[in-house]
Amino acid sequence: MSTSRAWRIFRRMEYSAFAAGALIYAACAAHAWRVLPDASALKLQRIVLFPGFFFLFTLAIGLIVPPFRHALKTHLWISFRTGFGQSVISVLAVVLVLAFCAGFIYVDTAQAARGGAFPGSAFCAYAAGVGVLLAQAVLVRRLEQDPVLGSRIG
Repeated sequence: MSTSRAWRIFRRMEYSAFAAGALIYAACAAHAWRVLPDASALKLQRIVLFPGFFFLFTLAIGLIVPPFRHALKTHLWISFRTGFGQSVISVLAVVLVLAFCAGFIYVDTAQAARGGAFPGSAFCAYAAGVGVLLAQAVLVRRLEQDPVLGSRIG
């Protein structure tokens, strides 16, 4: 099925938002691993394992649980219909929100490097958000296969 140019741009924005979120998370994790004085086992637990659980949990909830899946699909459709993700400004807004949230991780990491609490909750929250972004990227493809919406996308 052929899709409209607007839909292809929107779909690309969803993929780009996930990619940007994942890359920003990886950069924050690499920075934290380098500057935090804790043992490697604790870093692995708080930067990779616990956040990985939150990532997988939000991804699964968004793709498997019908009310949440329906809410995400509705959000995606409304976003597309209003033109979000189809202009440079809206794509930059998404990236700026992701970078702003990553700033919280950076600040928490800097405080932990000076003796504060480990920034595990910031990593978990950001990973959960990246899970939602991946769920949206997957659901964009499912919207294309919807019999009612597929014809309106094309």
